[in-house]
Amino acid sequence: MSRPPLFSVAMSVLLLAGLVLPHTVQAQQRHTVLLISIDGMRPDYVTKAEVHGLKIPNLRRLMADGTYAEGVVGVVPTVTYPSHTTLVTGVWPAQHGILTNTTFDPERKNFGGWYWYYQDVKVPSLWTAAHAAGLKTGSVSWPVTVGAPVDYLIPEFWRANTADDRKLLAAVSTPGLLASLEKQLGPYSDGLQTDVPNDQIRTNFADAILREDKPEFMAVHLAALDHAEHQHGPFSPQANDTLEALDGMVGQLEKTVLRNDPNAVICIVSDHGFATVHHQVNLLAAFIQAGLIQMGQGKSYFGGPTVASWQAVPWLNGGSAAIVLKDPKDEAVLRKTAALLHKLAAEPANGIDRIVGQKALQRLGGFPHASFLVDLKPGWETGSSLSRPVNAATPATLGTHGYLPQHPELRASFFIAGPGIARGKDLGMIDMRSIAPTLAREMGASLPSASGKLLPLQ
Repeated sequence: MSRPPLFSVAMSVLLLAGLVLPHTVQAQQRHTVLLISIDGMRPDYVTKAEVHGLKIPNLRRLMADGTYAEGVVGVVPTVTYPSHTTLVTGVWPAQHGILTNTTFDPERKNFGGWYWYYQDVKVPSLWTAAHAAGLKTGSVSWPVTVGAPVDYLIPEFWRANTADDRKLLAAVSTPGLLASLEKQLGPYSDGLQTDVPNDQIRTNFADAILREDKPEFMAVHLAALDHAEHQHGPFSPQANDTLEALDGMVGQLEKTVLRNDPNAVICIVSDHGFATVHHQVNLLAAFIQAGLIQMGQGKSYFGGPTVASWQAVPWLNGGSAAIVLKDPKDEAVLRKTAALLHKLAAEPANGIDRIVGQKALQRLGGFPHASFLVDLKPGWETGSSLSRPVNAATPATLGTHGYLPQHPELRASFFIAGPGIARGKDLGMIDMRSIAPTLAREMGASLPSASGKLLPLQ
């Protein structure tokens, strides 16, 4: 950060006199911050790379050159959108308002809509903190950024998963940015394409923004590892190959940001860990059988069955389900729902690990309007069918997340390197809410609304 000459002279005198400690000066410095999220990356992909035969030199170097967490305890539920919002706000989902990936839609009228829109975020974020500090910002494919206060913005947004989605994306990106970059780089990704080639496209667009516009806070979301883990399981050959490819993208972005600012801070995070799946339980079927969900006669827009009405419904999150009552004060429905859940939990084949009540759920910072949360054992996932039996379904994927964050498999990642940051320091287990205020400090900004504690990086 530039300072007036008189201030610099005075500071030099104080340093020579031994009256100003080096860490005080460091705390006042302003660094460019590059934040890269590798969706679904468990920390042991990096901390135990040799065990898994992984060749990820850039991630391993950042671990050796900087400070890292043995694991990050995430949010309820451990899914992408609430986690990414906590990463940039430093508060739990119940406070920032992004409760899970998909909006609450028990009658399935929103065509599978997600929490795409920044206006739903109820608290300040790193974007607002950076702007308050006079910094330029950039973001490529970060969740919940449609309409975000970002100078160079390409949000994560899709609808039909076709080439037409690029027209929609251009309309919600920084005006003219996507068209300008496509002239030199070719087409951007179509819809929600989450494989290695499309993450490379996102990396190339983020790289161009870094080179040409030089934002001082840049956030990038890479999703291919999550896709590979869902399809093949964590630490599968396909997942390992994907992370090795993403490691090259990390190196590409790191090289560019350090060319802009040799004192830049590079931070690698993930939103959640991953568990292998071998069973599925269809909670919706149990609620239909109990009469808590009433089916309609017609077909939905997508051709499936419809919901006519409901008294209580599971809001599905992969490894868990929030249970929402239409009228939370209806004691009869509350008792009926509780009895159903405990009956389901008593059957080992359903894989239910625990049922969390409303007060306990509120203490965990998730789903403020839910009456219960059903947490499955790692290895089970929730089914979303309105017509299949409770236990007759085979798992749709080989890996998932969304469980409570206390499960070790669901721990997320944190690696950070840069000037003044300790080399090879292991922070142990950290709270995900601590990451945003720590990054704000590194960029010379502040985020007093965050509830996480600053991390000791020195």
